[in-house]
Amino acid sequence: MVKILSDQQERIRFLRFSVVGAIGAAVDFGTFHLLVSLLGMEAVFAQAFSFTVAVTSNFLWNRYWTYPDSRSKPVASQVFTFFVVNVIGLMIRTPLFAWLETPFRNLAERSSLFPFWIITADIVGYSFALGVAVVVVMFWNFFVNRYWTYNDVG
Repeated sequence: MVKILSDQQERIRFLRFSVVGAIGAAVDFGTFHLLVSLLGMEAVFAQAFSFTVAVTSNFLWNRYWTYPDSRSKPVASQVFTFFVVNVIGLMIRTPLFAWLETPFRNLAERSSLFPFWIITADIVGYSFALGVAVVVVMFWNFFVNRYWTYNDVG
């Protein structure tokens, strides 16, 4: 963490990783809501599938934009390590999502802040739970990918 604060190149990488993460979050949330709202998929399965779609997008963006100097490693090796890191991230994310989904939904049901004729308490609960899980896993993914998947950059 100290290197990120003191090294300009690491700060740029972290910012790019964050932009890629924001794109991935949009892909993740969009895919998730499509699967749940339009296809009726169970939320816990939809979040796992949407995570996989987002990870694929993130790998490509990170390899070619965040860490373009990391391409000295074979792509198969990087895909494997990125996949392992993200599967562990999914193992962190899924129980966290499942644990937070009901309390956030219950809170939304008791709140008068949301216009439930437009958006349901379920969607509010899913979205907040997914948002918390995404932020937690983002930090895991950045640090482990930086020092394992992309450890060939200076």
